[in-house]
Amino acid sequence: MTRAALFFALMAAAAVVSGLDPTPASAHEIGKTQVTATFRSDAAYQLDIAVDPDALLVKLEAYGGRPVSSGLDRNERDRRIEALKQVFLDRVSLRFDGVRSTPRFEYIPSSAFRDFAQAPSYVRLAGRIPPRARDAAFSYGLALGSFALNIRIGESPVQTFWLDGARPGPPISLIAPPPAATSAEIAWQYFGLGFTHILPRGLDHILFVVGIFLLSAKWRSILLQVSTFTVAHSITLGLTMYGIVSLPARVVEPMIALSIAYVAIENLVTSDLQPWRLALVFSFGLLHGMGFAGVLRELGLPRSQFLTALLTFNGGVEAGQLTVIALTFGVVAYWRSDASTYRRWVVVPASLAIAVTGVYWTIQRAFSS
Repeated sequence: MTRAALFFALMAAAAVVSGLDPTPASAHEIGKTQVTATFRSDAAYQLDIAVDPDALLVKLEAYGGRPVSSGLDRNERDRRIEALKQVFLDRVSLRFDGVRSTPRFEYIPSSAFRDFAQAPSYVRLAGRIPPRARDAAFSYGLALGSFALNIRIGESPVQTFWLDGARPGPPISLIAPPPAATSAEIAWQYFGLGFTHILPRGLDHILFVVGIFLLSAKWRSILLQVSTFTVAHSITLGLTMYGIVSLPARVVEPMIALSIAYVAIENLVTSDLQPWRLALVFSFGLLHGMGFAGVLRELGLPRSQFLTALLTFNGGVEAGQLTVIALTFGVVAYWRSDASTYRRWVVVPASLAIAVTGVYWTIQRAFSS
């Protein structure tokens, strides 16, 4: 077996294994968790933690030493989450001056909201701030990635801090709340979030960009497709964030997966850039833009720096996509000089792996929505 065949056999196996993961792959690897903490002047506090109830139940059962449930209806799932509230409280820590607080637990399912099809579920933790407490520190032992901690202390503006998974956050002063982040700090923060949404966490977007790259060895084809995709997703990212257009995630996510399958399947039947390919890439880019907007909604853009955060997040996404193209080129550069070998040992096996994964995700997301 040649080095190319070996590499892409491994790539195919990795892609299919990723596709067969029991948790539906999503464009939302960052931002599933968002915590809003309010410390009021009357010494009451409240933490609202946005959660994916299906993923939350799996985590609670795993940490609680219970068998992992499957095939539950919404009511039974919510009942089991309530029954495992102590496991949740054991994994969450709110400390005042280093002393752990014991909050009240309340689970609020999405069905409690009018537009429950798009609303998240919440875990609400509430209690009293100890007298003369000077600082508070939060950690969330169920988080798998970076998440936003939005804090309001008294009447001060909301501040957003980013915590890294289950690692404890830094103490935040309750006496002298930290100053608002500067425009430069916001820009750098959201640029990084946009980049990491693609690399390493955005497997579906990575596969779509690789599918675009594989159509042809000609740079003109690659640049035209990437430019078309960029313009399209930038349009809907902005329009969706400003509330001008909107589609529910249950529609957008399966369509994103279908777009991955389509570009890969077309790579198997042609190596020429046709006008309809650009039209479809543009259409798929519109869908991907809505997926990016879904991430930003969950992240919670700072109101005072909304446009800065929006533009720099999009810039980070673009940097991530260009990095994917550069890395892919570096891997396949050796074989691109021979068109026949490149197509046989690179384009065909890689596109097959991407197509299988895209089809699987399409079915999985459609039936899990």
